[in-house]
Amino acid sequence: MVDVADKIAYFQAITGLEDVDLCTEILQAHDWDLELAISTFTSSNPPERAVNDDQGGGETVSHSNSTSRDGQTSVDRLDYPGNAAVPGPGLAWKLITLPYSVISGSIGLISGAVGLGLWAAGGVLSYSLGMIGLGSSSGRNGESSARLVSVSAAASEAMEFVSSFERDYGSVMKPNFVGEGFMDALQRSRGEFKLLFVYLHSPDHPDTQSFCEGTLCNEVLAAFVNENFVSWGGSIRASEGFKMSNSLKASRFPFCAVVMPATNQRIALLQQIEGPKSPEEMLVMLQRVIEESNPVLLQARLEAEERRNNMRLREEQDAAYRAALEADQARERQRSEEQERLEREAAEAERKRKEEEEAREREAREAAEREAALAKIRQEKALSLGAEPEKGTNVTQVLVRFPNGERKERRFHSTVAVQSLYDYVDSLGCLEVESYSLVSNFPRVTYGPDKLYLSLKEAGLHPQASLFVELN
Repeated sequence: MVDVADKIAYFQAITGLEDVDLCTEILQAHDWDLELAISTFTSSNPPERAVNDDQGGGETVSHSNSTSRDGQTSVDRLDYPGNAAVPGPGLAWKLITLPYSVISGSIGLISGAVGLGLWAAGGVLSYSLGMIGLGSSSGRNGESSARLVSVSAAASEAMEFVSSFERDYGSVMKPNFVGEGFMDALQRSRGEFKLLFVYLHSPDHPDTQSFCEGTLCNEVLAAFVNENFVSWGGSIRASEGFKMSNSLKASRFPFCAVVMPATNQRIALLQQIEGPKSPEEMLVMLQRVIEESNPVLLQARLEAEERRNNMRLREEQDAAYRAALEADQARERQRSEEQERLEREAAEAERKRKEEEEAREREAREAAEREAALAKIRQEKALSLGAEPEKGTNVTQVLVRFPNGERKERRFHSTVAVQSLYDYVDSLGCLEVESYSLVSNFPRVTYGPDKLYLSLKEAGLHPQASLFVELN
């Protein structure tokens, strides 16, 4: 719904009244029904109208002290962007606020209650309500009591009009009417930065055939319209064309108009052409509309280009940011992976160091244990030998030569076993090996395990013997 301030502003724009309090009183008296208030106001202040049949049916219409000729309706002139107020018979602006159903249906414009008010009961509204199950209501006989025109029906009507126009007047030289509904055509004109040329076709009017053949299908005019406008046409016999004729308040046919989307979700009626016109007259009016609209269209194009450039710049900046972010993330992942690798290598090196240290400690401990065991064995063997006897007839003198050239000499009782000689060598601790043999040279005799229990005398080593250690 349009709020109170907007309704007052719209009422002022249409009626030309500047007194806010007076406008408020009028709207309150009509329960804030804009169309009813405007209709009452205009009927109580009838416009001046003069018709000159000798000049081809041309008429002069004056609303709110503003006059235009050749069928042009001028309502509430506005300051053109970048210029002073347009002087007559310059570009006429009539602001028409689109109803809520149009906005909720397809193209995103805000609703209102002035101008295209009848559109709310047709066209796009059925599509919006149909989406929520409120498209129609059935009576006892199952017939719709309030059937609405769907968006697809509007497009179908537009295509039917185009087909009918081409069938009646040819398809080679004519305005290129779009085969889509009015709101889609308006949106198309916005996207192409062009004005929308509207033609309302009255098949039964006596001037329709000559206007279509002689004016609309004129080669120069058709080329001009196709180059500078998006064209939409509709028959007043069809639902959408009929509603458009009521919304634009068409009073004479043939009827043409030039509109464009305006600010604050409204459309602007720039030129209204009623009655038969020659191609030259049409060209003059349309050229004037184009000239006076160019600043707006150029500004819209520049703003759109700026938006595209800004969007492209943002996209490029976003892409560069994403690329930099991905590069940073890749470097961070690489750094993290490198850190993890170094930590794993350090942990592995530490584990190996500990294992090696433990192995060395174990070997040292085992070596110490072995050395302690050997020392104990040597001590026990040295103790088992007893004291060295004095020289005597029953005492054997033994000389032992070691591989390193060292010599050791000791006396033994001749009755002790050869094992005592091995115990003696072991007790000295001169050897780093445990397996060796005592050998005599002349004659060569090895005193191995088979002779360990023979006495020195029995082994032929008495009274003296010279042995050397032979490592196994």
